[in-house]
Amino acid sequence: MNIAHVALWTRSLEAQVQFWETVFGGRSNARYVSKNRPGFESHFITLDSGPTVELMTLPAVPDAPSHPEYVGWAHIAINVGDKAEVDRMAGLAQSNGTLLSAPRMTGDGFYEAVIADPDGNRIELVGA
Repeated sequence: MNIAHVALWTRSLEAQVQFWETVFGGRSNARYVSKNRPGFESHFITLDSGPTVELMTLPAVPDAPSHPEYVGWAHIAINVGDKAEVDRMAGLAQSNGTLLSAPRMTGDGFYEAVIADPDGNRIELVGA
């Protein structure tokens, strides 16, 4: 078994598509506009490996809880290859104000940094 895709609600499809294409080199399909669910639009972002990311929007998507820890998915982790790439990407995130946690070695042996997407969702950058 494997994960086919993960889905993310957003207020701005354009900002999220640009983020996933720019930061992770993702490739977007054409925008899907639902004929059955008024206002629902989405893009699928294909990464070089791993699950596809589905970006979805509706006109009145409610805000997520403001506390960073709540019941539900906490983050998505993207393996970016190695420590040097984690450092490089964390540096870019720091320069644009989206770095949430600087690169570090975790207690369970992972080298990671945490960044935020345009909606503030947490993304771990993991390197070997």
